[in-house]
Amino acid sequence: MNQLYLVAFKSILTKEINRFTRIWIQTLVPPAITMTLYFLIFGNLVGSRIGEMGGVSYMEFIAPGLIMMSVITNSYSNVASSFYSAKFQRNLEEIMVAPVPHYVMIAGYVGGGVARGLCVGLIVTLVAMFFVNISLHHVGLVILTVFLTSVLFSLGGLINAVFAKSFDDISIIPTFVLTPLTYLGGVFYSLSLLPDFWQGVSGLNPVVYMINVFRYGFLGFADISVPLSVAIMVGFCVTLWTLAYYLISRGIGLRS
Repeated sequence: MNQLYLVAFKSILTKEINRFTRIWIQTLVPPAITMTLYFLIFGNLVGSRIGEMGGVSYMEFIAPGLIMMSVITNSYSNVASSFYSAKFQRNLEEIMVAPVPHYVMIAGYVGGGVARGLCVGLIVTLVAMFFVNISLHHVGLVILTVFLTSVLFSLGGLINAVFAKSFDDISIIPTFVLTPLTYLGGVFYSLSLLPDFWQGVSGLNPVVYMINVFRYGFLGFADISVPLSVAIMVGFCVTLWTLAYYLISRGIGLRS
């Protein structure tokens, strides 16, 4: 029976990876172009006027945040669009009635989101190397952070797709929630520059902790406790996984 579950997981994961690699010009190239523009405008033109931040050049400072931003958006959008498309086309019903647990299905879709997130993150990292010298202070922490972040937002995209009733609903969360949280997550500035009140408010933004740990892995300094940030990421992953499993096992948003 475990072999059956493994085959099911591999099948869903392979389908998801083939889905975004088949249209790589739409899924993998645009993030590279977008991040190149960010490096040129914010890193080069604006950064030359700002100077150093946190003891490093401004371009070095924003590089980890830009990589993480691309991982977040692509992990989320991959699962949200794929899962909703399967639900809309009623392909999901075939998986739901298959003799495999719901957690296998969730793992397959989330695995696809993680795969795309990591691919895009690697591409953006290669782009960043043309603009700044990339150095890693804690390789293991960088890998752990990007993996947890990709899992978290893949789960978020799946939950969004569960509740979505039209393709327009898929764009609501990224536009009104994901984008503000990402831009206010410390990608372009250090939290130490903010007044005490706004530093406290920023503490409510989960993206802050992800970018904080990721930047620490690259540059070796952080605005917030690294163990606390990792614990918060793990907590969010467990919470969203539990919620996703509950929704799918109950058929909420999936049964007409």
